[in-house]
Amino acid sequence: MGIELLFLLLPVAALSGWLLGRRDARNAETKELSAISSGYFEGLNFLLNEQPDKAIDVFVHMLEVDSETVDTHFALGNLFRRRGEVDRAIRIHQNLIARPTLNRPRREQALYELGIDYMRAGLLDRAESLFAQLVEEGGSFQQQALTQLMDIYQQERDWHKAIAIGQRLQGMRGAALSPIIAQFFCELAEQALHNGEQTTALRMLRRALVEDRNCVRAALIEGNLELASGDFKGAIRAYKRVEQQDPAYLPEILGPLREVFSQQGRDDELREYLQQILQRHGNASIMLTLAELIRQQEGDQKAIEFIAGHLRDHPSIRGMCRLIEMKLQASDGTMHEDLQMFRELIGKSLEAKPVYRCSHCGYTGKALVWQCPSCRQWNTTKPMHNIESE
Repeated sequence: MGIELLFLLLPVAALSGWLLGRRDARNAETKELSAISSGYFEGLNFLLNEQPDKAIDVFVHMLEVDSETVDTHFALGNLFRRRGEVDRAIRIHQNLIARPTLNRPRREQALYELGIDYMRAGLLDRAESLFAQLVEEGGSFQQQALTQLMDIYQQERDWHKAIAIGQRLQGMRGAALSPIIAQFFCELAEQALHNGEQTTALRMLRRALVEDRNCVRAALIEGNLELASGDFKGAIRAYKRVEQQDPAYLPEILGPLREVFSQQGRDDELREYLQQILQRHGNASIMLTLAELIRQQEGDQKAIEFIAGHLRDHPSIRGMCRLIEMKLQASDGTMHEDLQMFRELIGKSLEAKPVYRCSHCGYTGKALVWQCPSCRQWNTTKPMHNIESE
């Protein structure tokens, strides 16, 4: 720790020494600068000897002597926070705020940094209070404080407050927050469904789509809700919107669509729709769903021919695995054993492969999440579409 802080503070000490050389004629200033330089070297000595608390005492005392060292204290506090020593960062920023000579912009900065310290320490109530104060004062840190408040309310799952802050932020800076606000409404919709409040859930979904008409999550929840209530026409309409919203999510609607059309005896319509979207998107999940319909209607051989033909232009591991499974049923002897071995090898490979990937941080997983658990970004985790995942 001492070496990093040494490089942080040595330029200040060097500057003090340079100023000493230029202003020899001014004895008063020379003595003052000498005291500052001496203080920094004393603080550095404590740091190098792994005595950060004593070093902080020295630097805080120097702040009382010379307000020009404020930037160094901010840098020191931020360095402690990055290193995980949040208690020391809090102490430095609290002492900055306590200085009566600190001007308003610097005080706002110190309040903001202290709020970040509290968030890092998990003291969300204290952080919320500081950020709310900055918002009320309306200074230069107002937007940053609103951003942090929205983060706090997300962590606390207070979606109503998160929506209010998000809409206020969007109005202030014109930021594209609508897709995120739509997710907040979807969270409220799922809470309402959990409580059996279907009317409230539908209202939240409508508001989500007003915020972001391309909100796939809202379409999926609406489709599931309509399906559960027996409104098959409404369910189909909601699921089909996904292609226009984001075709990357088409695999998510295939199972529910099969259920809807099957319950109504409309497999031919489903087959026609799957053929259309397969031509437009060439997705292996669509191909496999269509192949199963062909198998049910025309038999195994037709399904095998269909899969084999598709794989020539759109190779995929999942498609190959399904083709081997179907050929296994018609094979025997050595050929059957070989196909069985290939099937097991490919199956194990598929089991180890993730299904979803975050485009922002690269996180991968087997379950669809709307907020990435790694980088906490919304709408970035989608089904993977490549030869291995497909």
